[in-house]
Amino acid sequence: MKLVSYRRGGQGDWRAGLFRSSFVIDIAQAIPEAPASVLALLDEWERWRERLQRLEIEADTASCAVPAEQAVLGPPVPRPRSFRDFYAFEEHVRTARGRRGLDMIPEWYHFPVFYFSNAAAFVGPEAAVKRPKAAHWLDYELEVACVIGKGGVDIPVERAEEHIAGYCILNDWSARDVQREEMKVGLGPAKGKDFATSMGPWLVTPDELEDVRIPGESGSRYDLTMIARVNGVEYSRGRWADIHYTFAEMIARASADCPLYPGDVIGSGTVGTGCILELGPERCPWLEPGDVVELEVERLGVLRNVVVE
Repeated sequence: MKLVSYRRGGQGDWRAGLFRSSFVIDIAQAIPEAPASVLALLDEWERWRERLQRLEIEADTASCAVPAEQAVLGPPVPRPRSFRDFYAFEEHVRTARGRRGLDMIPEWYHFPVFYFSNAAAFVGPEAAVKRPKAAHWLDYELEVACVIGKGGVDIPVERAEEHIAGYCILNDWSARDVQREEMKVGLGPAKGKDFATSMGPWLVTPDELEDVRIPGESGSRYDLTMIARVNGVEYSRGRWADIHYTFAEMIARASADCPLYPGDVIGSGTVGTGCILELGPERCPWLEPGDVVELEVERLGVLRNVVVE
């Protein structure tokens, strides 16, 4: 199923829905005792998951369907409880470092690393993304994210996927010139990243991807193509299956000595070729106001945003 947060006509609070091709099923209208928001559903995800799967099949949509053209989608989790972004694709790390004249860092292979970013700056599909005032080197980042549906601490790799509610596309927008300067201090990206993160258009539950899952001892990979386009021109193409660290490994790392909670978002980091920093601005110029960025991942949809001043 595809879980969304939506506003009818763009007004009011974000409400939880199930997306169909031409309409959204309003969950709380279809099931009066159900929570109205996605975050509240995730708080009791094990209780509601099977009920929602039945709803998707059995719903009498006459009274609870919102036409797609009236449903403004937000990020599936409009305000995550936390946001960790990892660095899990080897090609991205190697190429981005190489463009700065740096060798591959050996410690990267020891464990998956991440940084915390701004959970209050999430936007959904079709939203405008403002270029920061101090930025001239604006970049997109083509990623996948998982959303936690069951909390836990010290979660072992072999049980970690039980904690995933679903997957979606993530764009970790980056002001590369700001990031370059602040990284010299050595504390990790902050103002180069905190202005916007796009997520959506919906949260796809793992059962929808079972036929393309590649199982392994360290967790699952998925045989799905990832593409980025700017103004209709393809810039990036990679594969989720090429990820070095699985989401199971990321969850195990993130939860070591630290609890994860329902509604936490974990990003994969950029797929190989998945940003202008890798491709080179001499080949693909930095983003400018008016540019339309589309990130597409097979089976997860298309996440489209426009850059504004």
